[in-house]
Order: sequence, then C-alpha cells, then structure tokens
Amino acid sequence: MTQRSKKFILWFSELGMSDVPLVGGKNASLGEMYRKLVPKGVDIPDGFAITSYAYRYFLKTAGIENKIKKILSGLDIHDIKSLSLSGFQIRQTILRANLPRELEEETISAYKKLSKIYKEKNTDVAVRSSATAEDLPSASFAGQQETYLNIQGEYALLDAVKKCFASLFTNRAISYREDKGFDHLKVFLSVGIQKMVRSDVACAGVIFSCDTETGFRNVVLIDSSYGLGESVVKGEVNPDEYYVFKPTLKKGFKPIIGKKLGSKKTKIVYSIEGNQTTRHVQVSGSDRKKYTLKDNEVLLLAKWASLIEDYYSKKAGRYMPMDIEWAKDGQLNKLFIVQARPETIHAVAAPNILEEYMLERKGKVLVEGLSIGSKIGQGKAHIIKDVRDINKFKKGEVLITEITDPDWEPIMKIAKAIVTNSGGRTSHAAIVSRELGIPCIVGTKNSTEKINSGQNITVSCAEGEIGQVYSGLLPFRIKKTRLDRLSKTKTQIMMNIGDPEQAFSLSSIPCDGVGLARVEFIFTNYIKIHPLALINFKTLKDKEVKEKISKVTYGYSDKKEFFVDKLAQGISRIAASFYPKEVIVRTTDFKSSEYAGLIGGESFEPEEGNPMLGFRGAARYLDKNYQPAFRLECQALKKVREDFGLKNLKIMIPFCRTIEEGKDVLNIMEEEGLIRGKDGLEIYVMCEVPSNVILADEFSKIFDGFSIGTNDLTQLTLGVDRDSELVSRIFDERNEAVKRFVREVIETAHKYKRKVGICGQAPSDYPEFAEYLVDLGIDSMSINSDTVLKTMVLVSKKERRG
Repeated sequence: MTQRSKKFILWFSELGMSDVPLVGGKNASLGEMYRKLVPKGVDIPDGFAITSYAYRYFLKTAGIENKIKKILSGLDIHDIKSLSLSGFQIRQTILRANLPRELEEETISAYKKLSKIYKEKNTDVAVRSSATAEDLPSASFAGQQETYLNIQGEYALLDAVKKCFASLFTNRAISYREDKGFDHLKVFLSVGIQKMVRSDVACAGVIFSCDTETGFRNVVLIDSSYGLGESVVKGEVNPDEYYVFKPTLKKGFKPIIGKKLGSKKTKIVYSIEGNQTTRHVQVSGSDRKKYTLKDNEVLLLAKWASLIEDYYSKKAGRYMPMDIEWAKDGQLNKLFIVQARPETIHAVAAPNILEEYMLERKGKVLVEGLSIGSKIGQGKAHIIKDVRDINKFKKGEVLITEITDPDWEPIMKIAKAIVTNSGGRTSHAAIVSRELGIPCIVGTKNSTEKINSGQNITVSCAEGEIGQVYSGLLPFRIKKTRLDRLSKTKTQIMMNIGDPEQAFSLSSIPCDGVGLARVEFIFTNYIKIHPLALINFKTLKDKEVKEKISKVTYGYSDKKEFFVDKLAQGISRIAASFYPKEVIVRTTDFKSSEYAGLIGGESFEPEEGNPMLGFRGAARYLDKNYQPAFRLECQALKKVREDFGLKNLKIMIPFCRTIEEGKDVLNIMEEEGLIRGKDGLEIYVMCEVPSNVILADEFSKIFDGFSIGTNDLTQLTLGVDRDSELVSRIFDERNEAVKRFVREVIETAHKYKRKVGICGQAPSDYPEFAEYLVDLGIDSMSINSDTVLKTMVLVSKKERRG
C-alpha cells in the first residue's frame, strides 16, 4: 500500500479517475473535472475528499466490522421487514461508534483551509457520499447513499461525515448491491466535502448530455427549478425543461430547440431553525410562471455539458453520455457544475433490433404525464403514499405514488410500471425506471386521486412525449425489426412527421431524412392560438379569448414573439433529430374551418362551403389580411436556419395554383430573409393541383423541386371530394389518369434537373404503385414512420429486379 493510499484527506486538485478505489466514483470524477476542465472554463467549487481508507480505518479502530458482517449473514432482501431491520441495526452500529481522533483532526484542518480559501470563518459545504463501486457502466448506484447540504461548523461536519458512512447501509443500498452481486464488505465509502453554491437564492438542477428517453445523442437536456438542486434530483418538483442542439452549438449558433415551463411549486432553501439545515417553502405564483434560466445561461450550461461529455468520451475511448448536477449562486450570479457521472442507460451501443410497443386499442384515459421510455406496462394499481408502507406492495403491481426516492427501490424493481404525481425527466423515478427498463409516467399531478388501488390499468409510454394511464388491461403488441438487415436503396426513403415530440425516437429508424414535416400539429399543440389573434391582441374585443391568450402566452409581452419562438422550437426539434439529413418543412396548410378552431380564430376566418378548394396554401399567404401571419411563419423558419444553424431545413409551399402565386410567395419569403439558394436553402412546391403538372416546366424555373401530394392530386384529377362517402369508391391513386400525371411531372422535373418526390401513403398502401414510381425514377418517397421499413424492403427488392 502506497503512502498516498493511506491518506485520510485528498483535495480535488489531487484526484483523478484512477482514484475510484480510493475516493469513489463521484469524488474521482469531481477531481478529474477540477484538474482538467476548470482550465477550459468550467466553474467547479473547490473541496476535498475523506478517503475510503479513512472509512476502513474507522471500522477497524471502532471494532465494528465483524458485527456488521454478522448482521448481514442473516439478511433476506426479499423480506422487506428483514431488510429494514438489518439496515437499521448496521446504521445504528456505525452512528454509535466514535470517529478516530486523528481522522477528526485532519478533517477539521482541511475544513478550516477550505473556509480560508473562501474567506469565511465556517463556510457552508455540501457533504456527499461517494462509494467505490458507483458510476460503473453496469450499475449507477444513483442516490444510494446520503447527501447533507448547508453544513456549517466543525461539529456539524463531523456528524454529517459519520451519517454518510452509515448511509452505505441504507435499505436501498443493501438491496441494490445484492441485486448487482457486490460484496457488502468490499464496497467502501468516501465522503466529498465541497463548497456550497447558494442556489437557495437562485436555481439548480440536472443536465443530461443526451435525451433521456430515446438516447438521442445530439441534444443536451437541462432541468431547472428554484432553490437547492435536491428538489429536482428527488423529483419533488416539475422543473423547467430546456433542449439544446449540440452540433450547431459547437459551431457558435444558439440552438435552444425546446423550452417548457415547469410548475415549480416548492423549493429547498437554507434553514436556521432547530437541527434542520434546509427546509421546503412554497414558490410564489408569479415566480412559478417565469423561466428560471436566461437563454445565455442555458447555452453556457449546454457548452459545459458538451465539454464534459467530449472529455470523458475521449478518455473512455467510446461514447460516454453524462449525468451532471449544476447550481447557480444567487449571491455571485454565477453558474457552477457540482457533480458529473456517466449516464449508464445510453452509454452502451444501440441495439440492432428496433422494438416498438403498440396499443391495439385505446380506452378511458385516467391521467397523463411525461413518458419515461417507450414501453407499455399493465397490472393492478397500488397507491402507496408513505415509504413505510412499501412492504405491502406485491410483485407485478403498478406503483402509484407522489414521488419516489432511493428508499423505494426495493419495490420499484418488482413493479410492472410506475406513475408519480411529481417529478420531471431527471427525477429519481425516471432515472431508476430507465435503468430497470420499465415504463414510467411522471408529473401527472393527481394520479393518487384519479386512480384507485386494485384497479386494473395500462400505462402507455408508447405514444410520444405525453404518456397515458388507461383504465383496464388493454391489448398491445411488440413489433421487432432487425435494423442490420436493411439494404440501402437508390430511391430515397424518407419519413412524414407531424409531432415534434416523436422526432428523437423516430430518428433511430433508418431513412434518408424527412420528406414532409407538417407544421399543423405545432399550431394546434404548441401555439394553440390563431396567428392573427396574436398580431392583433391589443385590439381584440372578446375578453374571454383575450384571457385565454394571456394564459397561454404568459411571459411574452410581445405575442408575435411567442408565435415565432414556439413555431421555431417545434420545427427545429424535427430538423435537429435528422441532422444533417434533409428535412423538408411544409408551410401551414390548414383550411379555414381548421384555422377557426384555434383560440381567437373565429374572428379572422371566413365561412366557406368547401374549404378544401378555397382559402388555403399560397393564396392565403398572399391575402393582405393574412399575409402578416405568413411573415411570422417565415421569421420562425429563418430563426431555425440562422439562429439555430439547422441549414438542413428546406421549405415547401402547399397548394400553389399559379406561377404568379409562386413568384409572389417567393418574393415575400425573400423580404423576410429566406432567399432561395442562400446558404443552400432550397424551396419546393407541392404538386397537388393539375396546373402543377401541366405547367411543371414553368414551376421548375422558380422552385427547386416537387413533392407529389397524391390525396389532393387524385381528388382534383378525378373531381372527387375525398371526404365524401358517396363517391369514395372512385377515389384511387392508382387510376390511370393520376398515374399519367405522376409520370409527366417526374419526366418534366428531371428534364429541368429538379428533384421530385412523393409524400402520400400510396407507395406503402399499394406495393404496385411503389414499383411504378421506382420504374419512373422518382427521387424519393416520404411515408409515415410505421411503414418506412416495409417500403424500404419493397423498394430494395424492386430495384434489384430492375
């Protein structure tokens, strides 16, 4: 044993990742970052570690090692009562023992030195446990041991250190080590003592350097809430959520591609009453409706997360996503990184089998919240509100509770699914559920009230970002696809997407990009308000409508800015998911009846007998009344390309009936900074009106390509209202007249060296139609996500046959 390995105290500046056996994963990582990343601009508070040697020395000199071994020999972790009793006895044994005098003296000396560094008599510190087996690729050990915040003074520090030693034997830590096959007496504890960041008067939270649900690598996810970061880590609050796109952030852009306001009902602050060092308080209503971070702070945290991830990935020789804790000091107005560890769920290579959980039918929705994972689980609901009652929980039940913390883990691993009232994507329940591979829905607000114990329920995380808890045991299936057996096709196979929240997960499906990104979903689910109602907000006469708009746009004095931000964020999430592949966004193609359904829409929309053939597409954009709204749409598209750096975004104009309309729309776009050809911007036109085919040569002169919309083209070619059941038998994309139009536009487009694709479902619905398109030499087919792989196989076979 070297002299260094016999030290009780080591400062962060002396530590690195090779010191895990000596100071545990958490402290080793802090030391590594302090030495290597502080010089690169990452701010980390100073501190020191009490070593695992000091812990072993304590057990030996106190003479309690054999007693602990004897208690563990009769342990049955599957018996909750036995586990609780054994854990309690070991913790009491440690807490009653005295720390060696020499360890106390060295700890106090180091604490005095840290206080001197920060020019304070008894500086406030965080005291964190760091086990020697934590943060391994196969086991995170997240939250297994205790942390104590706002510790001030020598006595309080020594007491917290002993409590950390005892926390190596919490019930959840014992259970976890048994599950992972670790010898209890060969896992040791180090204690980190770090200068506190005064986030109690500001905010704090968690960062993941990948998307926690899908493993999508190109984003940083930041959760933030008021007060000390424990409230976010433990899932006690629904935090603000930010997504930043890493590839263009590193190029100097400002790609905050997602912002979601959390409810943030409570916060943890310093306490000066009794023995408690911290306490929970309510957040004021006005503060709850504000974002906790400014955009420049979000970008700085994302840059630091990228630096940390890149450093650890390079050191490991493989992709290493990171789980990072951060805090903002409200007195210094500065951000700090206080912890970082490998994110163990998505660090492994992506599987070759794509698993898709699919509900066969839906039922009554009991509650909704944030989906964790993409699976479906079902069983009898069991509501537990207090951790003391976990021994009543049975294997195969669905856990319904307010929040979870590490004490709940013995029953979490036997649950079919987990549903919590509180918490965000980085909460304890979310992290553990991912590790266990079970579906979980967090932040439902009222699941313990809306669901009854003993009730059969289905927990579905398979329908996007928002998860649903359904009444009853609904039928579902699991679709499995071998991704390594798919052949590359000459014809581009692209995807149609409408919901930005599905984009990260859909990006794992092999394809050549997005041939049709519809913005209508963003209008109805992100914005919800008619754009002209936002533009004319101050002059609106309907008080109820005005109140609704104020509620949705809280925090935006300029309502137009709200529209641009939300539209840009929705579009950018799709563009980022498939970056650098081409993503073609179609500008809005609502009919007047659909626009009228938006908040405030009725005042601005005409009543039409047949909206399908009326005020839509290019004609709407050129209307003097609606044109200001289209200009806002252009500003959002410009923001995605220029502010966020997503140059893979292309634009497509729908329902453009005449050449004159096309030219006029392009002129407006140019006035708003969307100049065709600038920075590779391509602008396409939908081919869905017969005039687009007949004048394809002229349209080729002003647009970069065509995308055939078979629904409208079939409707207008055959003179059939596609919504009419009376003539539905006539509606068929395989009609010879439609096929001739398709052939003609492909031939003309290629003559003028223009791209041409199709963005309808006909190729996937009718194999013979897909083969016809391949024969014609179409450049791309864009279809719905659930048929991409099937179409890819079909096209590949056809191309091989010729």
